Amino acid sequence: MPLITLLTDFGLKDGNVAAMKGVIHNIAPETHLIDISHDIRPQNIPEAALILSRSAPFFPTGTIHLVVVDPGVGTDRRPIGVQLGGQYFIGPDNGVISMLLKLVEASNLKVSFVHLNKPGFWLPQVSDVFHGRDIFAPCAAHLAIGITLDELGERITNIIRLDFPEPILKKYGYTGEVIHIDHFGNISSNIRFEHLQGKKVLNVHLCGCEINRIVKTFGEGNQGELVALFGSTGNLIVSVVNGSAAERLQANVGDMFEVFIERG
Repeated sequence: MPLITLLTDFGLKDGNVAAMKGVIHNIAPETHLIDISHDIRPQNIPEAALILSRSAPFFPTGTIHLVVVDPGVGTDRRPIGVQLGGQYFIGPDNGVISMLLKLVEASNLKVSFVHLNKPGFWLPQVSDVFHGRDIFAPCAAHLAIGITLDELGERITNIIRLDFPEPILKKYGYTGEVIHIDHFGNISSNIRFEHLQGKKVLNVHLCGCEINRIVKTFGEGNQGELVALFGSTGNLIVSVVNGSAAERLQANVGDMFEVFIERG
């Protein structure tokens, strides 16, 4: 059974996600649909790129990911279809696949891009402001029923890529930044396990606060305690045990995140 995931900033109030699902089922009624998220902050392409990179690797070969976070809808930005390894991605050419593309290229897997410029695979009437329904959803559905990526458009090589900040090695440790705040208020940094492997973390500085408790699990901390640990994605995070670190520290994406390590 074909599998299509959906990742948008639409929310669920206005029926936009349902409209895309309706289009897909009209073209590919046997398709199984899975929602990754529709709670991406409006027009926040970097957040969508992050969530996509954390989710897509766990889906099976042949999965089609429909990604519509599209502040440039109706402009000259291109609609694109992408093959990354054994998976496919349909959405705007605005860098939303950049993180995942970097991971796939590092693994030397197959990568190809097409400009979705064949209107025969779109809906007959195309709105200037809802390409998710009128272009992307039907293209994803046609891909699900066996139309090839090359049939959907012309091959291209120059897609938009976003640069994401890397942590900086200092004499005392690493300076990074907050890249995500999750549903629980856990604060995730761009400092990863690989950066700190074999090193002893002394403390973390974030939003004027020094966090000295470094743990392996949430359960090691006491109720309400501020702790630092590696999250499931390998990123160093700051959490409040059974609470919200983001609320306590008033943290925001982009805030400085410093890690102090023991000097050898």
